[in-house]
Amino acid sequence: MRDGGRIEAAIEVLTDVETRRVPARLALKAWGERSRFAGSKDRAFVSGLVLDALRRRRSLAWRMGDDSPRAAVLATLAWDWRWSVDRVAEAAADETHGPGALTPDETARLNDPITLDAAPDAVRGDYPDWLDTHMARVFGGTRGEAGQALAERAPVDLRINTLKTEPERAMKALAPLGVEPVEGMVTAARIPAPDPATRTGAVETIPAFGKGWFEVQDLGSQIAAACAGEIAGKQVMDFCAGGGGKTLALAAAMGNTGQLWAHDSDARRMADLIPRGRRAGVRNLQVRSPVEAEPLKGLDGRMDVVFVDAPCTGSGTWRRHPDTKWRISPEQLERRMAEQDTVLDQAAPLVKTGGRLVYVTCSLFAEENEDRIAAFLARAPGFGRVDPPADYSRWRTPDGFLRLSPKTAGTDGFFVAVLERAG
Repeated sequence: MRDGGRIEAAIEVLTDVETRRVPARLALKAWGERSRFAGSKDRAFVSGLVLDALRRRRSLAWRMGDDSPRAAVLATLAWDWRWSVDRVAEAAADETHGPGALTPDETARLNDPITLDAAPDAVRGDYPDWLDTHMARVFGGTRGEAGQALAERAPVDLRINTLKTEPERAMKALAPLGVEPVEGMVTAARIPAPDPATRTGAVETIPAFGKGWFEVQDLGSQIAAACAGEIAGKQVMDFCAGGGGKTLALAAAMGNTGQLWAHDSDARRMADLIPRGRRAGVRNLQVRSPVEAEPLKGLDGRMDVVFVDAPCTGSGTWRRHPDTKWRISPEQLERRMAEQDTVLDQAAPLVKTGGRLVYVTCSLFAEENEDRIAAFLARAPGFGRVDPPADYSRWRTPDGFLRLSPKTAGTDGFFVAVLERAG
């Protein structure tokens, strides 16, 4: 495909995302099925352009004076991808494939972009207006900057699986992908975010991946799993296991000692857990599926640690899923809060006296985090807050919780609360 056709395709996909309010991955998939002629480089180009336009949708519209998908795509090329305005104009004017010649106003704005100095925080931070009070509650006067960090491209983080290999050996195997070590975490590696219109090397192509030497897992998720503490030889429950990313991290920390239990309210989400565990060399895993009549029967009061990776709005993952911030609604936030209360109440009885409950979300909103813990402690007086591991104290909140964000930690956004059941 020529550049003009790629640009027109990105505008088409972005229009589909906005008019039908569908996830970007589904809109891109639908375009791909209609465009069998598009090669892998074309698909990478169009996907990257769509996602980058979604990352800064509001600020691009502000600076262009136009909130159309066309304006967002053209501005992304000029300001984020650093194409010259002449190159953008030439591609757009392609009579056969392009979206049409630049207007005088588009040319003027692309050549002399206005700053965001006078823009509201929600525009500078690229999130919906109704979320401004929620962002302000957590980040105060820096919420615009926090939003900007959430609009950056994310790196690819890997967790080295110590059940199968040693960190040094894994790093050598990953060298072709240009991995970098992560300071303070010997079992973590990072592939920096790629340049626009390019792809990172496919992790799955490294033979060691098939051997289970490493897993793709954001560094923030790895830190959250590590907040379970010293769990070797203990009874541990991953209560909202899903696909098993944190389950496998917990398994590595346990070193195939003790017993690791996995449960989720949706059996479909756990479909890959057993094969992933087998590939990772996990031998102490017991899956409790909701298809069973009483999946948690016999487990009350037995767990040293219950890990609750609660359902949430996913606001901490906007770098990876920028379309979700434009689809989130107040009603969705309310539903997630209710679900979080439910999973806390369901998980708490499993914790034994002296055991711990670790509550995690990939959300940055206090309504899903501090508020949920405060409400839980008010109705479960047997539990109290304890500090997360000292290794991560630099990200501790004044209330003694852990909050990670792209701006403060260079990770996805995560919240962690560690609670203990008193004797």
